[in-house]
Amino acid sequence: MAGAKARETRMRMLVVDDEVEIADMLAEYFRMEGYDVATANDGAAALEAVSASRGGRGAFDIILLDVNMTNMDGFEVCRRIREHLSCPIIFLTARVEDVDQIDGFAAGADDYVLKPFSLEVLGRRVAAHMAREGRARRQEQAVRFFRGLTIDYGSRTVEVAGSPVDLTKLEFDLVALLSKRPGQVFDREAIYERVWGWDAAGDPSQVREHVRRIRNKLAAAGLDEDPIETVWGVGYRWTAK
Repeated sequence: MAGAKARETRMRMLVVDDEVEIADMLAEYFRMEGYDVATANDGAAALEAVSASRGGRGAFDIILLDVNMTNMDGFEVCRRIREHLSCPIIFLTARVEDVDQIDGFAAGADDYVLKPFSLEVLGRRVAAHMAREGRARRQEQAVRFFRGLTIDYGSRTVEVAGSPVDLTKLEFDLVALLSKRPGQVFDREAIYERVWGWDAAGDPSQVREHVRRIRNKLAAAGLDEDPIETVWGVGYRWTAK
């Protein structure tokens, strides 16, 4: 059943739709499936809910997000959420044009579900994403290999061709953040907030210096290809596979 796993762990879901009836219908369905569901009826309320979720009850595990909302559409809401959360985001939309899909995935969406939709089908799509997230979270404690580079997230070690690379705590945290989401672009502000902490006293420009040090250490250890790509004017992404 779609909600079996959710009932065991009480996964948190945010439903965002400016049609109150739809938001309430989805909330009722997924609560019956075992999810802890919050709702928002516009972009501002969604961002406020995401901000609040980083405290007490914990961050959301998945977000269902309507595209066609007034004032702030789903694309903009998604882009702003992606500055803080990496959980799956599923767009609920009647738009089917290719350009909308490109815009959606560029904004950071993980999937599209077209309206009108079957609640059972949507439930299965949500369950599939949560299953993938569960596997990804389990893998975070595993070892990953990238072109001669070995990262052990459990022991917090990095090796190049079997030789250890001496990274500081912040340097390893930065490598872990990027390498767990290969291909995803992180801007410097987002990296600084996630690695240094929300309340850190400093400047996001420190990220550039730490990336430089990581590159130098990996190159000195014999890594031929830089796994961190600079996205000019934005930030960085992990490109090694």
